[in-house]
Amino acid sequence: MAGLQDAIRPHWPDLPANIGALATTRLGGVSAAPFDDGKGGGGLNLGLHVKDDPEAVRANRARLQSLLPGRPAWISQVHGAEVVDASMVQPGAPVRVGDASIATEAGVVCAILTADCLPVLFADLDGNVVGAAHAGWRGLAGGVLGATVAAMRAQGAGEITAWLGPAIGPQAFEVGPDVLDAFRAALPDGGHAEGFRPYPGREGKYLADMNLLARRLLARVDVVRVHGGGHCTFTERERFYSYRRDGAGSGRQASLIWQV
Repeated sequence: MAGLQDAIRPHWPDLPANIGALATTRLGGVSAAPFDDGKGGGGLNLGLHVKDDPEAVRANRARLQSLLPGRPAWISQVHGAEVVDASMVQPGAPVRVGDASIATEAGVVCAILTADCLPVLFADLDGNVVGAAHAGWRGLAGGVLGATVAAMRAQGAGEITAWLGPAIGPQAFEVGPDVLDAFRAALPDGGHAEGFRPYPGREGKYLADMNLLARRLLARVDVVRVHGGGHCTFTERERFYSYRRDGAGSGRQASLIWQV
């Protein structure tokens, strides 16, 4: 669709042929500053919970939906590890709270909003079960990826492949010792260590690599087919929203997956 040419179609070699996946950017919408595209045009902010004009967000969501086989299953994300059945997210129904969703039916679209947190998309190699997880550092350390994989396997998923979407990169994600301690607990075999390096000149601060940490956590639940992880929301200012960079003026982009 015109205006959404910049949407990312993941390079995902082992994605089954009957599965579709997409990640949006800040480009191609109608939102005004500070949620615009940074180039004098409208921004594709998809978050209703930020201080954007709700009508602009609804117009942006309509543009996105024109590319999809169904309505995205938007959930209320809380940085936890709860997994939602995306087929139960319906217009007029109570809002579903969770940080991941799975689907087993064609046309049901799992959707995650992010603005620095790591979005992770999943599919089993038979193309029968898909999932999407919102993994900020709290959710990542708290087990949201393992919970999503477990929920997919409970629905019959075989071997699972994953794709890591746009998130704040290891050159920009400054954290304190609390984050280091959280991953030391989540990866007690020392697998966390390579995911942190001291921040030069800032004692007690570290630069964290969420992509590496996610790969370590996925390996613990036997998910080793992992792709993506090449986009940094913080440094790619012209392409992505970033809460860490822009604060309250940051919009939200989406990562979505579905069965055809």
